[in-house]
Amino acid sequence: MTKVRMGELTGGEARAMAARNPVILLPLGSHEDQGPHAPMGDYLSAERVAERIAERATAEGCETVVAPVLPFGGADYFGTMPMGIALSQSTLRAVLADMLNCLLRHNLTRIIVINGHGGNVQAVHEATQDVYRASKVLIPSFYLWRVAYGFLPSILGADVAPKAAGHGADPLTSVAMHLFPELIRNDMVPAAPVAPKVMDCPVINFGAIRFEGAEIAVPVELDEVAPNGVWNGDPRLCSPATGEKLVAKLVEIGAKLAKHVAAR
Repeated sequence: MTKVRMGELTGGEARAMAARNPVILLPLGSHEDQGPHAPMGDYLSAERVAERIAERATAEGCETVVAPVLPFGGADYFGTMPMGIALSQSTLRAVLADMLNCLLRHNLTRIIVINGHGGNVQAVHEATQDVYRASKVLIPSFYLWRVAYGFLPSILGADVAPKAAGHGADPLTSVAMHLFPELIRNDMVPAAPVAPKVMDCPVINFGAIRFEGAEIAVPVELDEVAPNGVWNGDPRLCSPATGEKLVAKLVEIGAKLAKHVAAR
């Protein structure tokens, strides 16, 4: 059986593969509140999607492997969640730099970050920008859930998608329902949350309110805008069928990206 997880390679297999400079997928996620019904480890979904991308790309002739997942995301709004674990932005940046440098030391230059957490975006940008400035090795980042949000209208319809989309709802809950149905607590799926306010102003995103038509940043945390981890979307509209379609689209794009990187 073809191995696509780097952690399963033997030393001899790793040396032989490294000489061919395969595409290496670096999955990142977080360990945070995803609502009362969904597993906290959204890194599980990022890792599984990365594995499926590697399997498809390899089957289509582009040797691709998945590095061990980094399960702890960059700290942002989720510090109030019991059992949540996050890295400071400076620590995450340093960890990413060390991981990338370990690969680049051996001339493994075909790297793609498979990101599954918004709090990772800035650290990923800074770490990969440092690499590009130093060596001109360009490392793209595929932010899974940002891309998946864009697919929801075509899957659910233009009317339903805005109601289903949100933290603790789509796309992540549907993806988890498809990939890890045994981890979902269907008996704990909550109703759509009541629209929160901070400073008597509507919350429009984590850490942002709308005032006089303008978006204003506010340093609030999860429990102030989403006490049960669900914000904006209705988890009752999520489904394994939606998750299956989302994963299929993400895997298709990811495999094409791997082949594009390899060709360059």
